Amino acid sequence: MNETMQTIHARRSVRAYEDKALDRETVDAIVRAAMRSPTAGNMMLYSIIEVADQGIKDQLVKSCDNQPFIARAPLVLLFLADYQRWFDVYQNSGVAQYCREQGMGYRTPGEGDLMLAACDALIAAQTAVIAAEALGIGSCYIGDILENFEFHKELFGLPHYVLPITMLCFGYPTPKAAQRTLTPRFPQEVIHFRDRYQRVGRAELEDMLKNREPAKYAKNAANMGQHMYARKFGADFSVEMTRSMKAALTSWTATPE
Repeated sequence: MNETMQTIHARRSVRAYEDKALDRETVDAIVRAAMRSPTAGNMMLYSIIEVADQGIKDQLVKSCDNQPFIARAPLVLLFLADYQRWFDVYQNSGVAQYCREQGMGYRTPGEGDLMLAACDALIAAQTAVIAAEALGIGSCYIGDILENFEFHKELFGLPHYVLPITMLCFGYPTPKAAQRTLTPRFPQEVIHFRDRYQRVGRAELEDMLKNREPAKYAKNAANMGQHMYARKFGADFSVEMTRSMKAALTSWTATPE
């Protein structure tokens, strides 16, 4: 296995960091690596905010489901779906008039454009993760940035066509965090199909979950399905995330003021 594959297979989420800052050269190296990510049509439909202000980090602890390690992370990067930059180009380039002259329809960014921009942002984020790993720096995704859309929009001064997609915390892992056991993944056969989607049957579903730790079952949960529903899908944070994303989509598709 070559060095790149070893880096990918050894990656784990890191939430405990050494009290050691990342120097400017290292931060820039991670960001520049992210900027070399594949991107739809080379449009780079994303932006990255480096969250350096401790006061903002402290607020993110609360708005992202009370995760104290966010405040202690030496580097926090917020990845945004960003169609505002190109829409500003269109407006500044007289595109509306051009469309009238050419008999073309003129439109504003819609749901498909948001999905494309979200993919761009996530690809850039994962490239940053691998770049950091190659430098001995651990990371952890904060999906909870999808919650509290209105608060985060105001906190970061986001314009109409910019939405938070994911956030990453980075830092040099503590010795214990660096040795944390890798979490199991599902068997390849329930993830990797050929030519057509394959619905997984009950027996295969049970086999898929057999490596998950039964001791972590929630109270009154008889099996992993019940446990995961209570802990994840049916939890308050998941309900809020759905509400928040509905609000974000409504905002995105509304006519700009």
